[in-house]
Amino acid sequence: MSDMERATMGDGYAISRIIKGGWHLAGGHGKIDEAQAVREMYAYMEAGITAFDCADIYTGVEDLIGAFRRDAKANGRTDLLDRLKVHTKCVPDLDKLATIQKRDVEATIDRSLKRLDAERLDLVQFHWWDLGVPRYLEVASWLSEMQAAGKIDRLGTTNYNTDCMIALDGAGFDMTSIQLQYSLIDRRPRKRIVDFCAAKNINLLCYGTVAGGFLSDKWLGVDEPTGALENRSLTKYKLIIEDIGGWDVFQSLLRLLRDIADKHDTDIASIAMRAMLLEPQVTAIIVGVRHDGHLGRHARVFDIALDDDDLARIEAELDRHDVVAGDVYDVERDRHGRHGRIMKYNLNEA
Repeated sequence: MSDMERATMGDGYAISRIIKGGWHLAGGHGKIDEAQAVREMYAYMEAGITAFDCADIYTGVEDLIGAFRRDAKANGRTDLLDRLKVHTKCVPDLDKLATIQKRDVEATIDRSLKRLDAERLDLVQFHWWDLGVPRYLEVASWLSEMQAAGKIDRLGTTNYNTDCMIALDGAGFDMTSIQLQYSLIDRRPRKRIVDFCAAKNINLLCYGTVAGGFLSDKWLGVDEPTGALENRSLTKYKLIIEDIGGWDVFQSLLRLLRDIADKHDTDIASIAMRAMLLEPQVTAIIVGVRHDGHLGRHARVFDIALDDDDLARIEAELDRHDVVAGDVYDVERDRHGRHGRIMKYNLNEA
Protein backbone atom coordinates (compact mmCIF):
# COMPACT_ATOMS: atom_id res chain seq x y z
CA MET A 1 0.00 0.00 0.00
CA SER A 2 1.31 3.44 -0.90
CA ASP A 3 1.52 6.13 1.73
CA MET A 4 -1.48 8.43 1.89
CA GLU A 5 -0.81 11.50 -0.22
CA ARG A 6 -0.80 14.74 1.70
CA ALA A 7 -1.05 18.38 0.68
CA THR A 8 -0.32 21.72 2.29
CA MET A 9 -2.93 24.48 2.13
CA GLY A 10 -1.02 27.65 2.77
CA ASP A 11 1.67 28.03 5.39
CA GLY A 12 2.10 24.73 7.21
CA TYR A 13 -1.53 23.55 7.08
CA ALA A 14 -1.15 19.91 6.05
CA ILE A 15 -4.03 17.55 5.31
CA SER A 16 -4.56 14.13 3.79
CA ARG A 17 -5.73 14.30 0.16
CA ILE A 18 -8.70 12.15 1.12
CA ILE A 19 -10.96 13.78 3.71
CA LYS A 20 -13.40 11.71 5.73
CA GLY A 21 -16.83 13.16 5.01
CA GLY A 22 -19.44 13.67 7.69
CA TRP A 23 -22.75 14.26 5.87
CA HIS A 24 -23.52 10.55 5.80
CA LEU A 25 -23.36 10.49 9.60
CA ALA A 26 -26.02 13.18 9.86
CA GLY A 27 -29.79 12.87 9.75
CA GLY A 28 -31.43 11.47 6.63
CA HIS A 29 -29.02 8.59 6.07
CA GLY A 30 -30.24 6.02 8.60
CA LYS A 31 -29.42 5.14 12.19
CA ILE A 32 -25.84 5.61 13.35
CA ASP A 33 -24.05 3.51 15.96
CA GLU A 34 -22.19 6.27 17.78
CA ALA A 35 -19.65 4.00 19.47
CA GLN A 36 -18.85 2.36 16.16
CA ALA A 37 -18.53 5.74 14.46
CA VAL A 38 -15.93 6.80 17.03
CA ARG A 39 -14.02 3.51 16.64
CA GLU A 40 -13.93 4.02 12.90
CA MET A 41 -12.40 7.48 13.32
CA TYR A 42 -9.41 5.73 14.86
CA ALA A 43 -9.22 3.43 11.82
CA TYR A 44 -9.26 6.36 9.41
CA MET A 45 -6.61 8.23 11.36
CA GLU A 46 -4.34 5.19 11.51
CA ALA A 47 -4.77 4.68 7.75
CA GLY A 48 -3.50 8.23 7.20
CA ILE A 49 -6.85 9.92 6.50
CA THR A 50 -6.33 12.65 9.06
CA ALA A 51 -8.78 15.33 7.89
CA PHE A 52 -12.47 15.11 8.79
CA ASP A 53 -15.28 17.21 7.32
CA CYS A 54 -18.42 18.22 9.21
CA ALA A 55 -20.76 21.18 9.63
CA ASP A 56 -22.79 23.00 12.23
CA ILE A 57 -25.90 21.74 10.39
CA TYR A 58 -24.83 18.07 10.15
CA THR A 59 -26.92 16.83 13.03
CA GLY A 60 -24.74 15.16 15.65
CA VAL A 61 -21.54 14.99 13.58
CA GLU A 62 -19.56 17.67 15.40
CA ASP A 63 -20.51 15.93 18.64
CA LEU A 64 -19.24 12.59 17.31
CA ILE A 65 -15.87 14.10 16.43
CA GLY A 66 -15.75 15.73 19.85
CA ALA A 67 -16.43 12.32 21.42
CA PHE A 68 -13.53 10.89 19.40
CA ARG A 69 -11.24 13.67 20.60
CA ARG A 70 -12.18 13.07 24.25
CA ASP A 71 -11.74 9.33 23.87
CA ALA A 72 -8.33 9.76 22.24
CA LYS A 73 -7.21 12.05 25.07
CA ALA A 74 -8.45 9.59 27.69
CA ASN A 75 -6.55 6.76 25.98
CA GLY A 76 -3.31 8.68 25.55
CA ARG A 77 -3.58 8.93 21.76
CA THR A 78 -2.50 12.53 21.46
CA ASP A 79 -0.31 11.40 18.54
CA LEU A 80 -3.50 11.09 16.50
CA LEU A 81 -4.92 14.39 17.68
CA ASP A 82 -1.72 16.21 16.75
CA ARG A 83 -2.35 15.24 13.09
CA LEU A 84 -6.12 15.66 13.04
CA LYS A 85 -7.66 18.53 11.07
CA VAL A 86 -11.39 19.12 11.39
CA HIS A 87 -13.16 21.21 8.75
CA THR A 88 -16.54 22.48 9.85
CA LYS A 89 -18.96 24.98 8.31
CA CYS A 90 -20.89 28.09 9.22
CA VAL A 91 -24.31 27.81 7.59
CA PRO A 92 -26.81 30.39 8.90
CA ASP A 93 -30.43 29.29 8.52
CA LEU A 94 -32.31 30.60 5.51
CA ASP A 95 -35.04 32.10 7.69
CA LYS A 96 -32.51 34.15 9.66
CA LEU A 97 -30.35 35.63 6.92
CA ALA A 98 -32.07 39.00 6.92
CA THR A 99 -31.90 39.46 10.69
CA ILE A 100 -28.78 37.57 11.79
CA GLN A 101 -26.42 39.48 14.08
CA LYS A 102 -22.76 39.05 14.88
CA ARG A 103 -23.63 37.60 18.28
CA ASP A 104 -25.67 34.88 16.56
CA VAL A 105 -22.77 33.87 14.35
CA GLU A 106 -20.37 33.95 17.28
CA ALA A 107 -22.74 31.73 19.26
CA THR A 108 -22.69 29.08 16.51
CA ILE A 109 -18.88 29.27 16.34
CA ASP A 110 -18.70 28.86 20.12
CA ARG A 111 -21.12 25.94 19.88
CA SER A 112 -18.91 24.25 17.28
CA LEU A 113 -15.88 24.73 19.54
CA LYS A 114 -17.75 23.08 22.39
CA ARG A 115 -19.15 20.23 20.30
CA LEU A 116 -15.76 19.51 18.75
CA ASP A 117 -13.93 19.77 22.06
CA ALA A 118 -11.55 22.22 20.41
CA GLU A 119 -9.76 25.36 21.52
CA ARG A 120 -9.68 26.70 17.96
CA LEU A 121 -11.52 25.64 14.80
CA ASP A 122 -9.10 24.44 12.12
CA LEU A 123 -11.16 25.54 9.11
CA VAL A 124 -14.58 27.18 8.95
CA GLN A 125 -16.28 27.02 5.55
CA PHE A 126 -18.91 29.73 5.09
CA HIS A 127 -22.16 29.16 3.19
CA TRP A 128 -25.06 31.52 2.43
CA TRP A 129 -28.38 30.11 1.20
CA ASP A 130 -29.95 33.09 -0.56
CA LEU A 131 -27.90 35.58 -2.55
CA GLY A 132 -31.02 37.71 -2.78
CA VAL A 133 -30.33 38.62 0.86
CA PRO A 134 -27.13 40.59 0.23
CA ARG A 135 -25.45 40.31 3.63
CA TYR A 136 -22.93 37.54 3.08
CA LEU A 137 -20.03 39.99 2.82
CA GLU A 138 -21.02 41.50 6.16
CA VAL A 139 -21.22 38.10 7.85
CA ALA A 140 -17.92 37.07 6.27
CA SER A 141 -16.30 40.10 7.89
CA TRP A 142 -17.54 38.89 11.29
CA LEU A 143 -15.91 35.52 10.70
CA SER A 144 -12.68 37.33 9.86
CA GLU A 145 -12.92 39.15 13.19
CA MET A 146 -13.39 35.82 14.99
CA GLN A 147 -10.36 34.48 13.16
CA ALA A 148 -8.32 37.47 14.35
CA ALA A 149 -9.58 36.80 17.89
CA GLY A 150 -8.14 33.27 17.76
CA LYS A 151 -11.32 31.23 17.53
CA ILE A 152 -10.66 30.14 13.92
CA ASP A 153 -7.41 29.17 12.21
CA ARG A 154 -8.41 29.15 8.51
CA LEU A 155 -11.44 30.41 6.61
CA GLY A 156 -12.99 29.08 3.45
CA THR A 157 -16.27 28.90 1.64
CA THR A 158 -18.63 26.22 0.43
CA ASN A 159 -20.91 26.26 -2.59
CA TYR A 160 -20.37 29.84 -3.75
CA ASN A 161 -20.26 30.56 -7.47
CA THR A 162 -17.40 32.42 -9.11
CA ASP A 163 -19.01 35.87 -8.96
CA CYS A 164 -19.50 35.49 -5.20
CA MET A 165 -15.93 34.31 -4.75
CA ILE A 166 -14.73 37.37 -6.63
CA ALA A 167 -16.82 39.59 -4.34
CA LEU A 168 -15.54 37.89 -1.19
CA ASP A 169 -11.95 38.18 -2.37
CA GLY A 170 -12.48 41.86 -3.19
CA ALA A 171 -13.86 42.44 0.31
CA GLY A 172 -10.69 41.03 1.85
CA PHE A 173 -12.09 37.68 3.00
CA ASP A 174 -8.98 35.47 3.20
CA MET A 175 -10.03 32.13 1.70
CA THR A 176 -7.85 29.08 2.13
CA SER A 177 -10.29 26.82 0.29
CA ILE A 178 -13.66 26.29 -1.27
CA GLN A 179 -15.63 23.10 -0.80
CA LEU A 180 -17.69 22.32 -3.88
CA GLN A 181 -19.37 19.54 -5.81
CA TYR A 182 -16.96 18.28 -8.47
CA SER A 183 -16.88 14.87 -10.11
CA LEU A 184 -16.77 13.08 -13.43
CA ILE A 185 -20.51 13.71 -13.75
CA ASP A 186 -20.50 17.31 -12.47
CA ARG A 187 -17.94 19.43 -14.28
CA ARG A 188 -19.37 22.87 -13.50
CA PRO A 189 -16.18 23.99 -11.69
CA ARG A 190 -14.26 23.77 -14.96
CA LYS A 191 -16.30 26.63 -16.42
CA ARG A 192 -14.82 29.43 -14.31
CA ILE A 193 -14.02 28.70 -10.70
CA VAL A 194 -10.99 26.46 -11.20
CA ASP A 195 -9.13 29.23 -13.02
CA PHE A 196 -10.16 31.85 -10.45
CA CYS A 197 -9.00 29.68 -7.55
CA ALA A 198 -5.72 28.92 -9.29
CA ALA A 199 -5.08 32.65 -9.70
CA LYS A 200 -5.88 33.30 -6.04
CA ASN A 201 -4.21 30.17 -4.61
CA ILE A 202 -7.50 28.86 -3.22
CA ASN A 203 -7.64 25.10 -2.69
CA LEU A 204 -10.51 22.98 -4.04
CA LEU A 205 -11.95 20.46 -1.60
CA CYS A 206 -14.31 18.34 -3.66
CA TYR A 207 -17.36 16.40 -2.55
CA GLY A 208 -19.58 14.15 -4.65
CA THR A 209 -16.60 12.50 -6.34
CA VAL A 210 -18.37 9.12 -6.28
CA ALA A 211 -21.84 10.70 -6.61
CA GLY A 212 -23.22 9.26 -3.42
CA GLY A 213 -22.19 5.78 -4.55
CA PHE A 214 -23.57 5.94 -8.10
CA LEU A 215 -20.02 5.98 -9.47
CA SER A 216 -19.39 2.40 -8.41
CA ASP A 217 -19.64 -1.18 -9.63
CA LYS A 218 -22.93 -1.55 -7.79
CA TRP A 219 -24.74 0.48 -10.46
CA LEU A 220 -23.05 -0.92 -13.58
CA GLY A 221 -25.58 -2.67 -15.81
CA VAL A 222 -28.45 -1.92 -13.45
CA ASP A 223 -31.82 -0.66 -14.67
CA GLU A 224 -32.54 2.97 -13.90
CA PRO A 225 -34.02 3.24 -10.40
CA THR A 226 -37.52 4.62 -10.11
CA GLY A 227 -39.42 5.90 -7.13
CA ALA A 228 -37.89 6.86 -3.80
CA LEU A 229 -34.18 6.20 -3.38
CA GLU A 230 -32.46 4.96 -0.23
CA ASN A 231 -31.19 8.31 1.02
CA ARG A 232 -30.89 12.01 0.30
CA SER A 233 -27.46 11.60 -1.23
CA LEU A 234 -28.64 9.23 -3.95
CA THR A 235 -31.65 11.46 -4.61
CA LYS A 236 -29.33 14.44 -5.09
CA TYR A 237 -26.94 12.74 -7.50
CA LYS A 238 -29.67 11.03 -9.50
CA LEU A 239 -30.74 14.54 -10.54
CA ILE A 240 -27.20 15.24 -11.74
CA ILE A 241 -27.24 12.05 -13.81
CA GLU A 242 -30.47 13.20 -15.44
CA ASP A 243 -28.88 16.58 -16.20
CA ILE A 244 -25.86 15.13 -18.01
CA GLY A 245 -27.99 13.10 -20.41
CA GLY A 246 -29.69 10.37 -18.44
CA TRP A 247 -29.17 6.78 -17.41
CA ASP A 248 -27.87 5.43 -20.73
CA VAL A 249 -25.17 8.12 -20.88
CA PHE A 250 -24.25 7.36 -17.28
CA GLN A 251 -24.01 3.63 -18.02
CA SER A 252 -21.61 4.38 -20.88
CA LEU A 253 -19.34 6.18 -18.42
CA LEU A 254 -19.53 3.29 -15.95
CA ARG A 255 -18.56 0.80 -18.65
CA LEU A 256 -15.51 2.87 -19.54
CA LEU A 257 -14.50 3.23 -15.90
CA ARG A 258 -14.92 -0.51 -15.41
CA ASP A 259 -12.59 -1.16 -18.34
CA ILE A 260 -9.96 1.18 -16.89
CA ALA A 261 -10.46 -0.37 -13.45
CA ASP A 262 -9.77 -3.84 -14.93
CA LYS A 263 -6.49 -2.52 -16.31
CA HIS A 264 -5.45 -1.31 -12.86
CA ASP A 265 -6.96 -4.21 -10.85
CA THR A 266 -9.28 -1.95 -8.91
CA ASP A 267 -12.90 -0.75 -8.83
CA ILE A 268 -14.93 1.98 -10.51
CA ALA A 269 -15.17 4.22 -7.44
CA SER A 270 -11.39 4.23 -6.99
CA ILE A 271 -10.86 5.24 -10.62
CA ALA A 272 -13.40 8.06 -10.24
CA MET A 273 -11.64 9.27 -7.10
CA ARG A 274 -8.15 9.05 -8.54
CA ALA A 275 -9.18 10.90 -11.69
CA MET A 276 -10.50 13.80 -9.64
CA LEU A 277 -7.33 13.96 -7.55
CA LEU A 278 -5.46 14.62 -10.80
CA GLU A 279 -7.65 17.60 -11.75
CA PRO A 280 -5.94 21.03 -11.65
CA GLN A 281 -6.27 22.88 -8.34
CA VAL A 282 -7.92 19.91 -6.57
CA THR A 283 -6.20 19.58 -3.21
CA ALA A 284 -8.39 16.87 -1.69
CA ILE A 285 -11.58 14.90 -2.16
CA ILE A 286 -14.20 14.39 0.54
CA VAL A 287 -15.47 10.83 0.71
CA GLY A 288 -18.41 10.09 2.96
CA VAL A 289 -19.35 6.57 4.03
CA ARG A 290 -21.52 5.62 6.96
CA HIS A 291 -19.17 2.85 8.11
CA ASP A 292 -15.58 1.86 7.33
CA GLY A 293 -16.12 -1.02 4.90
CA HIS A 294 -14.56 1.06 2.11
CA LEU A 295 -11.52 2.19 4.08
CA GLY A 296 -9.15 -0.37 2.57
CA ARG A 297 -10.00 0.71 -0.98
CA HIS A 298 -9.72 4.38 -0.08
CA ALA A 299 -6.24 3.85 1.30
CA ARG A 300 -5.17 2.16 -1.96
CA VAL A 301 -6.39 4.93 -4.29
CA PHE A 302 -2.89 6.40 -4.43
CA ASP A 303 -1.50 3.14 -5.78
CA ILE A 304 -3.43 3.75 -9.01
CA ALA A 305 -1.29 5.31 -11.75
CA LEU A 306 -3.66 6.53 -14.44
CA ASP A 307 -1.72 7.09 -17.65
CA ASP A 308 -2.26 9.55 -20.49
CA ASP A 309 -4.35 7.04 -22.43
CA ASP A 310 -6.66 6.45 -19.44
CA LEU A 311 -7.19 10.17 -18.96
CA ALA A 312 -7.73 10.78 -22.68
CA ARG A 313 -10.38 8.06 -22.81
CA ILE A 314 -12.17 9.56 -19.81
CA GLU A 315 -12.09 13.04 -21.37
CA ALA A 316 -13.43 11.72 -24.66
CA GLU A 317 -16.30 10.05 -22.84
CA LEU A 318 -17.09 13.17 -20.80
CA ASP A 319 -17.13 15.28 -23.95
CA ARG A 320 -20.19 13.27 -25.02
CA HIS A 321 -22.10 14.30 -21.88
CA ASP A 322 -24.05 17.46 -21.18
CA VAL A 323 -22.71 19.72 -18.44
CA VAL A 324 -24.99 20.74 -15.59
CA ALA A 325 -26.34 24.24 -16.21
CA GLY A 326 -24.83 27.32 -14.63
CA ASP A 327 -21.88 27.86 -12.35
CA VAL A 328 -21.11 26.00 -9.13
CA TYR A 329 -24.28 25.42 -7.07
CA ASP A 330 -26.45 27.65 -9.27
CA VAL A 331 -29.18 25.08 -9.95
CA GLU A 332 -29.26 24.10 -6.27
CA ARG A 333 -29.95 27.71 -5.28
CA ASP A 334 -33.30 27.66 -7.08
CA ARG A 335 -35.44 26.57 -4.13
CA HIS A 336 -38.40 25.87 -6.41
CA GLY A 337 -36.41 23.82 -8.91
CA ARG A 338 -35.72 20.08 -8.98
CA HIS A 339 -32.44 20.42 -7.11
CA GLY A 340 -33.47 23.05 -4.59
CA ARG A 341 -36.68 21.35 -3.50
CA ILE A 342 -34.80 18.47 -1.85
CA MET A 343 -32.61 20.72 0.32
CA LYS A 344 -33.11 21.42 4.02
CA TYR A 345 -32.54 25.07 4.82
CA ASN A 346 -33.10 25.60 8.54
CA LEU A 347 -31.05 23.09 10.52
CA ASN A 348 -29.04 25.36 12.79
CA GLU A 349 -31.46 25.81 15.65
CA ALA A 350 -29.62 25.37 18.93
